Amino acid sequence: MSIKLDYVEFPAIDLDATKQFFSSVFGWDFQDFGPEYSSFTNQGLNGGFFQSDLTGTTATGSALLVFYYADLEDLQAKVVQAGGQISKDIFSFPGGRRFHFIEPSGNEFAVWTDK
Repeated sequence: MSIKLDYVEFPAIDLDATKQFFSSVFGWDFQDFGPEYSSFTNQGLNGGFFQSDLTGTTATGSALLVFYYADLEDLQAKVVQAGGQISKDIFSFPGGRRFHFIEPSGNEFAVWTDK
């Protein structure tokens, strides 16, 4: 039997702002299931956001989900333009470069490239 990660859920202080951010920056579509939950699919890993006063950051011990995108500078500008905050500017590491950002509900994500 093969077991794999299939779904991930994130808290969202402002569900509407989070949906708008990910739609604008990443082109995601959402399906609402009531006023306190919205899911996304076809993004590599399906998942959703639930209404909550909590946030997920590495500083609080949360797992860090990392996206891949070839042009970091382009995506970093889109993140800022859509209301995200850069928490770690672009930096190099063995094998590539990446940056971290906080989306409007306070959750931390990262983007990396091997370019």
